[in-house]
Amino acid sequence: MSSQASTTPLAPNLEISEADFQHTARLVREHFGIHLTPAKRAMVASRLFRVVRERGFDSYHTFCQSMLQNPTYETLSLVVDCISTNHTFFNREPEHLWMLRDEVLPELIAAQRRNREQDVRVWCAASSTGEEPYSLAMVLQDALGADYGGWKAGLLATDISQNALKQAETGTYPTDSVRTLPKAWQDRYFDHRPDGLSVVKASVRREVTFRRFNLMNTSFPFRSPFHAIFCRNVMIYFEDDTRRALLERMANALAPGGWFFVGHAETISGLTNRFRLVHPGAYRKEGR
Repeated sequence: MSSQASTTPLAPNLEISEADFQHTARLVREHFGIHLTPAKRAMVASRLFRVVRERGFDSYHTFCQSMLQNPTYETLSLVVDCISTNHTFFNREPEHLWMLRDEVLPELIAAQRRNREQDVRVWCAASSTGEEPYSLAMVLQDALGADYGGWKAGLLATDISQNALKQAETGTYPTDSVRTLPKAWQDRYFDHRPDGLSVVKASVRREVTFRRFNLMNTSFPFRSPFHAIFCRNVMIYFEDDTRRALLERMANALAPGGWFFVGHAETISGLTNRFRLVHPGAYRKEGR
């Protein structure tokens, strides 16, 4: 096989070899669980091009040899920020939002009141640029209404990408993207600017805690279990062994009977017996 056939062009003087791609893919899989197939090689090359240039390297091979042989956490974070797919939008798979509003929260709120507790714990485990966790926070505020202030009903939103989290924290989006949400939410929860942008109101933003978090951590350091976890369209990037281990950690992070949401196109069938399918993409934790 010729050298030309074994490389993917980046630019006239930059190319990524098969060996350098495989080394990068191994690091990403080991540290972040993301499985980069050979079909992703061109994507990796194009997304890391900017990093190679900004760091002053004349080739990906030089970058790989210098930065990825014994990589620091900072370097690994830089790489995963580049290759992470932060594709999301408001009202994505909205059936789960209405299920949370109409089925999950009424049952949970009633049980909490019977037990004289006022605590609702929700985790959005792949928050990306913030559209999903802000939508969940709006559902929580709608469900509790005037009583919201008396409840511990904030929402944890985590992601591996620092860039995505920085964007999410601003709560600023094109107004056209916000228009996919119910009109009442557009009016109640956003400030619309004349420059074509809309900003999530501070009353919602302050209820969402954004944190960088790696789902490959072997233990989850949460003080209390969650009542619902949204981990949608994340595990599609993982291999089965990685998914099994993550599902075990997710089950341990849920309260008994807690809800676990994945994307509509995902299934966890055959990977765990800790969850029972209730609706497409919606599961409940079995047992304790």
